[in-house]
Amino acid sequence: MDNNEFFAALGLMEKEKGISKEYLAEKIAGAIVVAARRDYGGKEIVFCNIDCDTQTFEVYLRKNVVDEIEDEDTDILLEDALKIEPAAQVGQPVEIPLDTKQFGRIVAQTAKHVIRQGIRDAERDQTMAEFQGKHQELVTALVQRVDPRTGNVTLEIGRTEAVLPKSEQVLGESFEEGQRIKVYIVDVRDSEKGPKVMISRTHPGLVKRLFEMEVPEIFDGTVEIKAVSREAGSRTKLAVWSKEPDVDPVGACIGPKGARVGKIVDELGGEKIDIVRYSDDPVAFISEALSPADVLKVEIDEDNRTCRVTVPDHQLSLAIGNKGQNARLAARLTGWKIDINPESGFYTGEPAQQ
Repeated sequence: MDNNEFFAALGLMEKEKGISKEYLAEKIAGAIVVAARRDYGGKEIVFCNIDCDTQTFEVYLRKNVVDEIEDEDTDILLEDALKIEPAAQVGQPVEIPLDTKQFGRIVAQTAKHVIRQGIRDAERDQTMAEFQGKHQELVTALVQRVDPRTGNVTLEIGRTEAVLPKSEQVLGESFEEGQRIKVYIVDVRDSEKGPKVMISRTHPGLVKRLFEMEVPEIFDGTVEIKAVSREAGSRTKLAVWSKEPDVDPVGACIGPKGARVGKIVDELGGEKIDIVRYSDDPVAFISEALSPADVLKVEIDEDNRTCRVTVPDHQLSLAIGNKGQNARLAARLTGWKIDINPESGFYTGEPAQQ
């Protein structure tokens, strides 16, 4: 393979695989150096320079110019060095070009191996970089296949495959090959088998990102999502706030005639969404968080981060929610353990778990 063919092959690989030819050239140069050094006892005197811009391919030895040779691999006499470099001096290194044709077999074998490995490494690096840039973001994925035994769904995200485990799917959801769905990138981890992308349909972050996409005021920072608590497939509570006094953060998220929140509810398959106003005042925030129930009184225990909430007798069930869901989500949203009691005092509930 001559230089033109070599660089043409690198260019073709870049075009087909999207891997930088400079990246491959660097890998090949390193492998050639390792292979060639074996002829010199593994000593670090072999160097390789592959420049894709100038299409330069050089392999050379760097030896020390000496008066008396102690190591034939690393030393060269001054009289011999002057034939290569007229300005050579004792005590200075001299670079001795090697005919790259001598490395024809090594280059061919090395290039073949390195290109294969380079493709794997580059694709791995590209995947890591791509998904690290999408960490905690929402992406659209294409359903490739559904495992009928485990229920796990294999998705195509860009040029990469990722698995949506059954445990990260909303209860009752079903998927078909060719369907496009939105998933949340929870984390990206490097493993022996390559980057592992952790994705979810149940993570609270998915709801947060949907609101950022649907509500311009959130996207531009006018409205801020302060907290999200979610029981996927059933109900989500979202706490929002605005630094602009003339902006209604709850109304902005709901949208005209409920259009904005309606789109998100549809995307989530009918999951109920409560949007409440955030407050730095825990009494006000806890009262809001227990919506749609009305709260009469909130007594705070700062030391234990617990509170006792009083609601009208007829709204006790509403405040607690089905199987305690409303109270549980409110506790997660606010970060406070909530003990809900009726106004009459005839009932003492268990504190809602965070």
